[in-house]
Order: sequence, then structure tokens, then C-alpha cells
Amino acid sequence: MSQKELASRINVSNSRISNWEQGLNRPDADVLADICRALNISPSELLDVHLCGEELSSQERKVIQAYRDNPDLQRAVNILLGLEKT
Repeated sequence: MSQKELASRINVSNSRISNWEQGLNRPDADVLADICRALNISPSELLDVHLCGEELSSQERKVIQAYRDNPDLQRAVNILLGLEKT
């Protein structure tokens, strides 16, 4: 698919597509879904993120679910993992 065709499908300029390809900037988050639909690919494939439920143990799935279900502990977990500073 050409830059022009992709630009037309997702309603952006050709130069914007060119800038993404050259690494000069990145598409906005709200455009990613449009890109995925235009290219008929999943967001995981577009972003090269391959983590599916089968790769996780049952314990890891429980931990992730508990993290999501308990916003009060999320900051503490983030601090422990070094993802957030105190």
C-alpha cells in the first residue's frame, strides 16, 4: 500500500505518513486504530507487542487481575517495581 493510499484511508496527509516512516515523529494514539483497520492488522502486530494470555501462568494472570481490581495498591506496586518514585 502506498503512503498516499494509507493517508487517504485514515484521513491524514501524505507527509504525515512519510514522517512516521522516517521516524521523525509518531502517530497519535487516536490514529492507531485507524491504521490497524486500514492495514487489517491487530494493534499488537502494529506495535510489535506479542504478549498473549497463553504466555502467562495462572499465578501471573491472578496478579495482573488483582492489580487491575485494586487501584489503592497500584501505586505501591509501581513503587516496588521501580516504575514510580516515592
